[in-house]
Amino acid sequence: MKFTKLLATAAVALGVATSAFADDKTKVGFVYVGPVGDGGWTYEHNKGRLAVEAEFGDKVETVYVENVPEGADAERVMTQMALQGADLIFTTSFGYMDPTINVAKKFPNVKFEHATGYKTAENVSVYSARFYEGRAIQGHIAGNMTESNIIGYIGSFPIPEVIRGINSAFIHARKVNPDVQFKIVWAYTWFDPAKEADAAKVLIEQGADVILQHTDSTAPLAAAAAAGNVIGFGQASDMAEFKDGPRVSSIIDDWAPYYIARTKAVMDGTWATKSTWDGIGAGMVGIGDITDKVPASVKAEALALKDALASGEYHAFTGPINKQDGSPWLAEGETADDGTLAGMNFYVEGLEGDIPQ
Repeated sequence: MKFTKLLATAAVALGVATSAFADDKTKVGFVYVGPVGDGGWTYEHNKGRLAVEAEFGDKVETVYVENVPEGADAERVMTQMALQGADLIFTTSFGYMDPTINVAKKFPNVKFEHATGYKTAENVSVYSARFYEGRAIQGHIAGNMTESNIIGYIGSFPIPEVIRGINSAFIHARKVNPDVQFKIVWAYTWFDPAKEADAAKVLIEQGADVILQHTDSTAPLAAAAAAGNVIGFGQASDMAEFKDGPRVSSIIDDWAPYYIARTKAVMDGTWATKSTWDGIGAGMVGIGDITDKVPASVKAEALALKDALASGEYHAFTGPINKQDGSPWLAEGETADDGTLAGMNFYVEGLEGDIPQ
């Protein structure tokens, strides 16, 4: 009953009949872990969906279901979309990986695209963004701007994507400020404004004057604004409503070009399984406007770092870098390979605490 209501709500929001997609159109479904109004992750995925509609007009029909838990509920939602005649389904959270694979086996004629995972099949592609490139820029700004030398980081779940971001931010904060400490709070949620706000408040109470987040709501920025003299960054979207307050820049996920290209591939029959991992250079990771709160020299350095990452002149994980236990990982000038980054399950040297199991 709950699922039926969710699907009906999504369909009504889009003006789509719940019984089926229009027969003569390419049918595209989207499964979201949070609400489209989260201001972050799901908001940007939904912007990509709207871009598909704008690009193809009446040649496509789209539908979405929001707030889908990672697990059995996700499998039911995907199954229902496929039964409704979807040609292509985007599943937009890491925890949808196994449900996507399971449902894809039952519907070999439906194409599936899973965000941030690594399991593919004949009808399943994967795609993600190199968010860690944006974290490098945030770390550079944070390391320069902290006065307490304590930077707080709100983690969602201890998966490689999140661990990569923590490591990248820390490496680049330490490069400009060797005295920086990171304090990490795990929220164990992608979207829960109350939990995210509580995590930010705990970090601020511990002395953090910079808050980074890998969760999806604007609550940490709101907590930073309430605290005063604390800065933060937009996560997944620009979160520009805080640009006159604590937000000094942002990481923006731009999924629209990918969603348009993959929908077109289904339309013209060229869709094939692929793994996509793009960053700043390809435009999948954007860096939001750096505000005047950031000193001009730091802003110039951050933009130069952005350009170097975009061109490939610089890699965010360039040695010498040791693992947390002091063992060598990357030698001088050596860069991390994608396989290691994709499965990253360790902190780099200087980070305190253990990664939860």
